[in-house]
Amino acid sequence: MGVMNTKHLPGLALIAILAILIVNNPYTTVYLNGLVEDSHPVDSSQDALYEQIARAAEKYDAPPQDAKIDRVWKAMPGYNGVKVDIKASYKKMQGETFDARKIVFKQIPPKVHLDDLPPSPIYRGHPEKPMVSFLINVAWGNEYLPQMLETLKKHNVQATFFLEGRWVKENPDLAKMIAADGHEVGNHSYSHPKMETLGEAKTREELLKTNEIIEATTGEKPVWFGPPSGGFRDHTVLIANELDMKTVMWTVDTIDWEKPSPETIIDRVMTKVHPGAMILMHPTDPTSKALDSLIKQIKDRSLRIGTVTKLMDEEHIIKIDQQMDK
Repeated sequence: MGVMNTKHLPGLALIAILAILIVNNPYTTVYLNGLVEDSHPVDSSQDALYEQIARAAEKYDAPPQDAKIDRVWKAMPGYNGVKVDIKASYKKMQGETFDARKIVFKQIPPKVHLDDLPPSPIYRGHPEKPMVSFLINVAWGNEYLPQMLETLKKHNVQATFFLEGRWVKENPDLAKMIAADGHEVGNHSYSHPKMETLGEAKTREELLKTNEIIEATTGEKPVWFGPPSGGFRDHTVLIANELDMKTVMWTVDTIDWEKPSPETIIDRVMTKVHPGAMILMHPTDPTSKALDSLIKQIKDRSLRIGTVTKLMDEEHIIKIDQQMDK
């Protein structure tokens, strides 16, 4: 058996004394008691809540999608991605049962935006955005506008009205009424020419003159140009872009200028409508009669109706699945 090295005895004695003091220290006792009090047993219901939120994240999380030039649809806007903030959602629901309506989402913008694309006509919004737009071209049909405006107001729907400059000059009160109701105002040329036949100078004159009269009358500066009858050339789109306007076409045509029955108009729209659609119409008798039912049927398909600006923005519209609560 070895002999203990006595030179280490004072150090060992000091360690032993310190250990006794720490264990008997009242502050140590308070600290240890606090640890015991804070260590609650795991709440299995809260664990289940966290797991439900994590499962929701798997369902709802989606990557952002860049704006692009599509071979068929030409310029198409981007669409935000979404990500469930699991920690924030858990904190919001803590102590409660899972509620999909209380999920906290983060929107993730794409890298490429509509403004980053070269000038190109737009035929529809993003095909995954559950929204459509009414494009209402106005160069005539004054007698049907008040009823259409009333119907839109009744359903709290904002449309984009493409106004002919000459019409605005002759009907300033109606133009002001459209803008006052919160609708968006676009440029529909000044004299309704065939834009595809115009040279650059005449094209610029048509667009500039219309912007000036619209802004002077309504206070609104158009950011969208809707060519009469959908006619344009490459320089039409370029000149509109130089004037800070994008050229807008349509996805679904009511062909209401042929004066079909209201039922025909509804059928033409409802058989073709889809997320991102832009629906072309005019102030006509059958359109004014079809509009109420048309709005109801579109909303019944869980589609919102908004201006072209709202349709083209990148906000991701999240449709909550109430079945996840069960």
